[in-house]
Amino acid sequence: MAGPGGRLIIVCGLPGAGKTTVATALAERHDGVRYSPDDWMDALGINLWDEAKRAGIEQLQWRQAQSLLALGGTAIIEWGTWARSERDALRDGARALGAAVELVHMDAPIDELLERVSKRGRESPPIDRAMLEEASRAFERPTAEELALYDPPAKAPPRD
Repeated sequence: MAGPGGRLIIVCGLPGAGKTTVATALAERHDGVRYSPDDWMDALGINLWDEAKRAGIEQLQWRQAQSLLALGGTAIIEWGTWARSERDALRDGARALGAAVELVHMDAPIDELLERVSKRGRESPPIDRAMLEEASRAFERPTAEELALYDPPAKAPPRD
C-alpha cells in the first residue's frame, strides 16, 4: 500500500524491451504521471544520443516526480535505469518522502529487441545488434535480492 508520499514505479530495461508500453499502461491504470526522457527529447527536437541533455532532463523529471510523490501521487520512471545504483538512489529518494516503490523489470532476447527498435526507427543513428549486445552486457539486471527491496505491485484504484 502506498505511503503518504504516494508510489514510485521504476520501469527498467534495454531499448525495445517494452518499457514505454508497460509504463503507459501503468500510468493510466494508476492515474499516474510517466516520466520518459525520450518523449521530452523528441518534443524538444533533441537527438536521443545527447547524453548531457538526457541527464539534465532526467534530473528535471526526478525533481517533478519527487514533488508528485510528496503530494501522494504516482510517478512512473521510464529511464532504462540500467545500473543498480540508479535504481537504489531512486528507491531511497522516494522512500525518504514516505512513498512505496515498485520495480518492473522488462527483458527480451536480443533478436526481439533489435526487431522492435528497428521497427520504431526512433534513434538516429539507429541502434544495431552490436549496440544492443554491448548494452545487454552493461545492464545490471535486478537480482532476487534487489527485487526483495521493493514493494509489491499496487492494485489499481477502482474506476467510477
